[in-house]
Amino acid sequence: MKKYIASFSGGKDSTATIILAHERGDPLDIIIFSEVMFDENTSGELPEHIDFVKNKCIPLFASWGYETKILHAKMNYMDIFMREPTRGKRAGMGLKTGFPMAGKCQINRSIKVQPIKDFLKNMDPEEYMQYLGIAIDEPKRLERLRGTNRISLLEKYGYTEKMALELCKKYDLLSPIYDFAPRGGCWFCPNARHEELKHLRTYHRDLWDKLLELENRTDLIGNIWNTLTKKSMHDNENMFFWEDAQLTIFDYLKGDDKN
Repeated sequence: MKKYIASFSGGKDSTATIILAHERGDPLDIIIFSEVMFDENTSGELPEHIDFVKNKCIPLFASWGYETKILHAKMNYMDIFMREPTRGKRAGMGLKTGFPMAGKCQINRSIKVQPIKDFLKNMDPEEYMQYLGIAIDEPKRLERLRGTNRISLLEKYGYTEKMALELCKKYDLLSPIYDFAPRGGCWFCPNARHEELKHLRTYHRDLWDKLLELENRTDLIGNIWNTLTKKSMHDNENMFFWEDAQLTIFDYLKGDDKN
């Protein structure tokens, strides 16, 4: 019998997919969530997002009769970061790979996508159908599903990204990440936007400091947080420090005006 598998990230589109399966009675045998790890003990997902996934979504899905399997790669971010090159001119020099090239996410391929591939590789494609959260206003992504065993319930029921977001709100299943970012991502992502970085520094200073500490190492090939723009975590730290200082001065002057 064919199995129906939903890929779940905790984002609005994949969450709405599971809600639609529940509402409309589409078959769903298992939900898979691939958790990126920063190191052996630290999730690469933002703390409030992984809490949302593990302590809100998964228990609710279980009450609907759906099993969720959390997948992990054999490697984590720090395994890749500390890897020494075995080929090329830097081989044998004791240097670590360091920060990955920004732009296209290499980490996503190695420690986010690979566990899903490993989970599915022992299954005959004829034996399962995979639900992916792709809305009808993403035509290029939907086109890639044609002729495969992957389908979109959002497309089936005519849901746009905005409609998916509203459906999640209706069920109180919208991740906290949408309070400050248009989509989720690893907290160490070199492509993170200003508001995402600001949130990390403000609410998760321990994680922020991990990146500053890594950048202080002197044995890295990728020795700067964003290797594409050449912007470092220390640049970001300096930027936010002065933003905070300006706000402090503004608040002081504003208070002085009231006196």
